[in-house]
Amino acid sequence: MRYAIVESGGKQYRMEEGVSLKVDRIHAEPGAEVLLDKVLLVGNESEAMAGQPYVSDAKVACEVLEHGRDKKIIVFRFWRRKDSRKKQGHRQEFTKIMVKSIQA
Repeated sequence: MRYAIVESGGKQYRMEEGVSLKVDRIHAEPGAEVLLDKVLLVGNESEAMAGQPYVSDAKVACEVLEHGRDKKIIVFRFWRRKDSRKKQGHRQEFTKIMVKSIQA
């Protein structure tokens, strides 16, 4: 099984062919194909090839399935002895993608 570690939106994701996953929002229409070229590592069961920082000529082809927003998380800040607190909610936007192929 071939896999790749890819950087997208300042985060790193482990991708395998045929697997769908949520990544930070990508500005592309659903159904469009996206090439991710910031590949940090490409490997399989027996070996791995790491880049410095990126693997040259490596790309991951993905198809955009849908866009959405994750469930709400609560951000709560509390200052002791000040009788002060702040409560906020946040919903992170995401793009669901399907990995089609890994080229290295």
